[in-house]
Amino acid sequence: MRNRKLGKDGPEIPAIGLGCMGMAGWYGERDDDRSIATLDRTLELGVKMIDTADVYGAGENEEFVGRWLEGKRDRVFLASKCGNTFGEGGVPAGIVDGRPEYIRAACEASLGRLGVDVIDLYYLHRVDRNVPIEDSMGAFEQLRDAGKIRYIGISEASVDSIDRAAKVTSIAALQSELSLWTRDNEAHQLKKTQELGIAFVAYSPLGRGMLSGVIKAMKDLPDSDRRFAHPRFAAGNFEKNQDLVTRVAEIASDKGCTPAQLAIAWCFHRADNIIPIPGTQHPKYMEDNVAAIDIELTDQERETLDQIMPPGAAAGERYPEKVMRNVNV
Repeated sequence: MRNRKLGKDGPEIPAIGLGCMGMAGWYGERDDDRSIATLDRTLELGVKMIDTADVYGAGENEEFVGRWLEGKRDRVFLASKCGNTFGEGGVPAGIVDGRPEYIRAACEASLGRLGVDVIDLYYLHRVDRNVPIEDSMGAFEQLRDAGKIRYIGISEASVDSIDRAAKVTSIAALQSELSLWTRDNEAHQLKKTQELGIAFVAYSPLGRGMLSGVIKAMKDLPDSDRRFAHPRFAAGNFEKNQDLVTRVAEIASDKGCTPAQLAIAWCFHRADNIIPIPGTQHPKYMEDNVAAIDIELTDQERETLDQIMPPGAAAGERYPEKVMRNVNV
């Protein structure tokens, strides 16, 4: 297992993690038994970072991860988040709360749901436009000083917010979306994290499953799948994006790997501070994801992938309009 450093002051950890959002029923019905098998296999493979958030299932995912954690806490690097508030049924409310008092209360609630004394990496899930980032980071510093969290992260922040946050405290990680079809963070946020010595934790490196090549038609997804609300999966956009994925799959076939592995390898090798955290509920897919970080891409393969999916190639925004307003703030 390769390792990567988590910021200037953080530890070296395995260079790939597991995102648990899908285990909260985000993409259809939950299957807790299969998710537990996936989590168990994740540890067996040497992966340590398990990533959740209070908004995933309105706290239910933290509770689920907490039950699984019993007897395993010393083997897990636990990450969670706050500030992206949720409504009934765990649906994000689209309201960001970065007030210090909210952050402190949210952390206490997460600690209780997870059944732990300390969260290894705690993120501000979204930046609150109405609260100075300095105030939000001050609350995170207080939590760290109190021993409730070990390292501080921010998510989907603008370059200005990253700069301002880093002047207040040591930022270990920026978590933002990065994949072949989401490259808007490459030119600025990724470059800024390299400049400041911050890890770039890349979520959705498989484009919410689209880059895996497994999704052939939207009718194959369960009715409760939240991807139906995402513009890139809408009629017209889906077909255009499917054409791009088909071309990527051809390169993967020639290379002898899956499209998902090719997408993860591309993401991982984009910079030496990137830690991808693909989500899955299948042990076999977790095995494939871990193997992907050992796949090396040739210069020709990189060039071809850049030609197929340059920045902006994907049809449609990556989130619905209401959610996009809280991205890169």
